[in-house]
Amino acid sequence: MLSPALFFQTCRHDDPVLENAGYPNSVGKIIAGKCAVPGCHNSQSAGAASGLDLTSWTTMFLGDRSGNAVTIPFSHKFSTTFLFTNTFPDMGISTIRPTMPVNGAPLSRDEEVTLRNWIDQGAPDRNGFIKFSDNPSRKKFYVANQGCDVVTVFDEASLLPMRYIPIGIGSPHDTPHNVKVSPDGQSWYVCFLGYPYLQKYSTADDHYEGEAYLGYDAYNTFTITSDSKKAFVVGYNEGKLDEVDLNTMTSMDTLNIGQSYMHTILLNPANNALYITVSYGNYILRIFPSIDSLANYSTVELDGSHTPSSTTLHRMDAHDMIFSPDGSKYFVTCQTSNEVVVMNASNDALLQRIQLPPFSKPQDLSVSASKNLVFVTCMEDTISFPGMRGSVFPINMSSFQLLPPINVGFQPHGLSVDDVKGLVYVANRNIDPNGPAPHHTTDCGGRNGYLTIIDLNTLNLLPGKKVELASDPYSVSIRN
Repeated sequence: MLSPALFFQTCRHDDPVLENAGYPNSVGKIIAGKCAVPGCHNSQSAGAASGLDLTSWTTMFLGDRSGNAVTIPFSHKFSTTFLFTNTFPDMGISTIRPTMPVNGAPLSRDEEVTLRNWIDQGAPDRNGFIKFSDNPSRKKFYVANQGCDVVTVFDEASLLPMRYIPIGIGSPHDTPHNVKVSPDGQSWYVCFLGYPYLQKYSTADDHYEGEAYLGYDAYNTFTITSDSKKAFVVGYNEGKLDEVDLNTMTSMDTLNIGQSYMHTILLNPANNALYITVSYGNYILRIFPSIDSLANYSTVELDGSHTPSSTTLHRMDAHDMIFSPDGSKYFVTCQTSNEVVVMNASNDALLQRIQLPPFSKPQDLSVSASKNLVFVTCMEDTISFPGMRGSVFPINMSSFQLLPPINVGFQPHGLSVDDVKGLVYVANRNIDPNGPAPHHTTDCGGRNGYLTIIDLNTLNLLPGKKVELASDPYSVSIRN
């Protein structure tokens, strides 16, 4: 996706010299003649045009210097090569300004159709090769975009968006809330607030593989057994817990807990206990699933008391939780008391309460085994970085020391640690209308969010990396 500086360049349109740039001939004539020209996106001028070089098909897929991909194979709706050149309302978004090429005649309808069709056919090179199609074992990470009902697929090696996968049924209100790669790395799954299914996709090429019907509820999150054979999915409104066979994509068992506001569900490392956070109260739920059915639940008090405390004056309101790599303890974010609670996994006793800034609304957690850190997003933190909204705090998992906050962007929510690459991927929702204006819009509307990346070695952001995504990016999961 193109950065703002790109579109305010004054471009000279010399007569193009068509060379073998790797594009199909019909597309190469458009790009070489109107885009990769002196003063704009050729190899000599790219430094002054966001680092985007369209001289060849290969350089186009290097993206710009901020990590934005401009052409997403099979998705013209998310490709700025289309969005910033289209002037025909019946073909899609046509109101983004300035229209490219800057100071030149807009593309003709035939040219725009050629460009759109080429992208939707995978944007192949002149030999028919489609970028990122050559390695079914490719390392990737996935971001679920709630506002657009799509999952963005990133190539881990280049850190570029490589695909946008439509999910759900295409309704504007399916609202994908949680995306997760299975432990065996063979599939990724997504559940929805507005669509009563758990969907399955292949990580080899991201094609749809099936879905399991769950019944009507707003399905927040799910957890997968370590053998990748079963999932447990939890509903927020009706208090349903579904056990799903991931091979057949059928519901095996349902427990109607009747507890509203259930949010995150998590299996312990031994796979013999389920924990569910409750977003209203000072407790979480603990369930011991048997081989054939789900058992009744009990409560675990997060404040060290021994009685359920959902009506106490000082509520904690748990959101997310995660186990330490050794399984000895677990961490719980409490979004109303603004803290992370640490619990002993052997007896569910309170170990520590780690205070975060007031009104910061801590949300998601991710663990770095290599650095012995747990990272927490504080989506509404306005204290750590004045003028901003949001931060990420690292916490030492042994000493429980709170390390200095990291300024990752506006309203961070989902995050995932990549210990192999030494990075942390952070999805910034950017849903507050007072947040930074998105660079562009898409046909699903809403405010685009973006991805930023933390360097595990320095605990600082990778400089210049800010990848615009679709509307409301919410959760992140990695395929290593």
